[in-house]
Amino acid sequence: MLTLLSGQVAPQRRVVHAGDVIYQAGERFSHLYAVNSGFFKIVNLTVDGRVQVVSLKFRGDWLGFDGIADGCYVCDAVAMDTSEIWGFRYEGLLAACVEKPMLLTVLHEAMSREIAHDRDSLMSVCTLPADARVAEFLRQWVLSLENSGMRTDEIKLRMTRAEIGNYLGMTLETVSRALSRLAREKLISFAQKGRREVRIPDANALSAFVQRCIAPAPSLMQ
Repeated sequence: MLTLLSGQVAPQRRVVHAGDVIYQAGERFSHLYAVNSGFFKIVNLTVDGRVQVVSLKFRGDWLGFDGIADGCYVCDAVAMDTSEIWGFRYEGLLAACVEKPMLLTVLHEAMSREIAHDRDSLMSVCTLPADARVAEFLRQWVLSLENSGMRTDEIKLRMTRAEIGNYLGMTLETVSRALSRLAREKLISFAQKGRREVRIPDANALSAFVQRCIAPAPSLMQ
């Protein structure tokens, strides 16, 4: 996809580091950004002044769709690791889409995937119990790495447990308890105590765990 776009619209390639801000809420919208490598978080400032992690972005994802409607970005986009983004001026993209309608299909597909992912994330937060929510979070992280062609049996979480709780609508303590249960179930293990490196031998086992958590309890025969 990026190869197709870069052949029509010259991207502004940029290497960023953990903590770098790509754009901020309220900033005038001008570019869309494609993640070529690395990890990003999309954060929003709530009305009571808290920072809320609302989305995570991996290779192949896009940043900035929230700015199209009103002409300014709604959230902040922050790098979580050394990463590379490709910036495309929006006006240039629209002009290229007129000449190459296939590009418009590419953008629409990216928007559709983002809507679907945000819907799934919201459903997870609203419907899953705490342990299953953390298991699903890890499973989705693994899938994103797999889609990027990266190693998935041992991952490094780019978020603190507090940030994971913020994203999943849980307290730090609840996240820690959920991770401990997943470790007891031998679904995950830690390279070293207190570190962010997590071994995940089988992502399918995480999926099965989630299904067990949400399966209705068998009724007792009278």
